[in-house]
Amino acid sequence: MKVILLQDVKGSGKKGDLINAADGYARNFLIPKGLAMEATTGAINNKKVQDAAKAHHAQVELEEAQKAQKELDGKIVTVKAKAGKEGRLFGAVTSKEVATALSEQYKVTVDKRKVSLSMDIKAFGTYSFELKLHTGVVAKMMVRVEEA
Repeated sequence: MKVILLQDVKGSGKKGDLINAADGYARNFLIPKGLAMEATTGAINNKKVQDAAKAHHAQVELEEAQKAQKELDGKIVTVKAKAGKEGRLFGAVTSKEVATALSEQYKVTVDKRKVSLSMDIKAFGTYSFELKLHTGVVAKMMVRVEEA
């Protein structure tokens, strides 16, 4: 019997998969527990429409990420920090501070986990970092640390 899984089922498949399950397993376990639904013609067509919509949304996200990458590649983000003696910073400039400065200066909301600093920034100067916008889409940018 063909069924469409509504949730991940260990040993059978992932949510949304169309699988061929034994009749008894499908009728006595998967369907009553709400783990699957019978794969009727309407349900299969509905699944195809949902898959097409999901693919379209993924493509739109990828195009937006590539557009943002072209805009941000090579740009410099300025971060102000307090300093102690001999030009050393109090603490370090973190990816959270870089993400906040990026949103303020370029109007791009970015999660701090998407900012990849190559090293700890503990002194004034200019440093390179990578901004992960999407899977496989990375903008290479610079951060300039100045005294506040």
